[in-house]
This record gives sequence, C-alpha cells and structure tokens, in this order.
Amino acid sequence: MTPQRANLIGSIWMIAAMALFAIEDALLKAAAATLPISQILVLFGAGGALIFAALARRQDSPLVPKEITSRPMLIRAVFEIFGRLFYTLAFVLTPLSSTTVILQATPLVVVAAAATLFGETVGWRRWAAIFLGLLGVVVIIQPGGDSFTPLSILAVLGMLGFAGRDLASRAAPASLSTAILGLYGFFALIAAGGIYAIYEDKAFVSVTLEAGILMALACAIGVAAYGALMKAMRTGEVSAVTPFRYSRLLFGLSLGILVFGETLTSDMILGSLLIVTSGLFILWRGQTH
Repeated sequence: MTPQRANLIGSIWMIAAMALFAIEDALLKAAAATLPISQILVLFGAGGALIFAALARRQDSPLVPKEITSRPMLIRAVFEIFGRLFYTLAFVLTPLSSTTVILQATPLVVVAAAATLFGETVGWRRWAAIFLGLLGVVVIIQPGGDSFTPLSILAVLGMLGFAGRDLASRAAPASLSTAILGLYGFFALIAAGGIYAIYEDKAFVSVTLEAGILMALACAIGVAAYGALMKAMRTGEVSAVTPFRYSRLLFGLSLGILVFGETLTSDMILGSLLIVTSGLFILWRGQTH
C-alpha cells in the first residue's frame, strides 16, 4: 500500500471514528431522560468492558497484565475517571454542541503540558496558537457574562481530564494491546459512575426498553468508535490523520442542532474557529519544525 493510499484510508477511519463518538454522546444524552447519570456511567462502562474483555480473550491477552499496575497506567486511570465523569456530565446537563466544541481544545492543552512537564520544544508561534485556542474556550463559556452558569465549567474539566489521560498514555507500556486499554478505559467509567452515585444520591431505576436499546447501541457504537480510532492511527501517518479529529466538531454540532434542537450562537462559531485554527496550526508547525 502506498503512503498516499494509507493516509487516505487512515483519514476515512478517523472521520468514521469521530462520527461514531458523536453518535455515542447523543445516545447517552437521550438515555439520560429516564436514567440517572450515575447509572448511565455504570451501565455504559460495564457494557463496553464486557465487549473489550471478550476481544482481549479472543486475542489471548491476559485480562490483568502486570503492566496494568505501572505508575503511568495508574495515573492514566485517575485522569480517565476524572475526564469521563465531567465530560458525561457536560453533554448530559449542557448543550451537546458546546461540549463537543470545548473538547476540541484537548490537543492544545496536551501540547502546552508536554512543553511544561516533559521539556518538549514549543516556539512562540505555537504558544500563541495555544493561547488563541484557549481564548476560543473562554469565548464559548463566557465567564462573567449573562449566559454563564457553573455548569459551563463541566466540559472544561472533562477536557482537562482527557488531556491528562493522553499525556499519561504516552508513557503507557507499549506491550498493552488496544483491547486491554479499552477494557480499563471502560472500567474507569464504572468507577466514575460509582463515585457520582454517592454524590447524586439517586437510586438506580428499572431500565425501560427504549433506554435499554439506547444504552446497548451506545456500548456497541462506543467500542466501534474506539476500534476505528486505533485503526486510523495505525494505518496512516499521524500528521496526515490527526487533523481529521476535528470532524467530530461537525458531527457534534449537527446532532445537537438536529436532534436536541440546540442553537448555534455567534460566540460558539467564533470559539470553534479559534480552537480548530489553533489546533491545525500547531499540527502544521509540529511537522515543519
């Protein structure tokens, strides 16, 4: 396979992954109409974990490898729980469209933290792009504005959790398979649901047929999305495939508007442009320097 064809196929996989992740979010948001948030986290985590456990056993991978207790994996688990909890709260309690936009700032935080913590070289142009992208987040949540609510912070906290997870993943043992990483990623959802259940203090309810279908679809689509993402990153060059992560923005905004009747404001459009432009510029600078 030529590099050009590999990049094309990898890009298609990435777009598919982003579409599936957006659909997963929409299904979980719909399920929240009848199920407590903590129950959604636990059910979704358990369903995804079962699927990945079956995939891991099919690959003859041990379900509890010794590397899973390594320091990077323990740190990754903490950030995974933190990110999953607050991101789920964000898209359930606030508009899916704005939550999706804010999530796109994750790469900006990863680059900034890598420069600060790992000593990676980041020139002034990329620092300027990082601050411009984070300004886009501020434009969307509008702290101090009339439309600002404390719930607006949930998506930011979720985004920071995912950024920490991605940083910890850099140091994760390479011997761990995708299925094992997925398995423990969904275990983090169960833990997040258990933690929030204590705070939420709501009893779990009987799952209706409609809610059961929504949750089953979310589990299957979530696993498929994760698999498509791994396929994308392993097929094409990272520099060619990664920019297509921003296609999730289009899918998230479309679902928010068409399914949940959300409104796309001028502030959201401006914030989206700032975040995506900054992210693409950082990717470009990373390849040319």
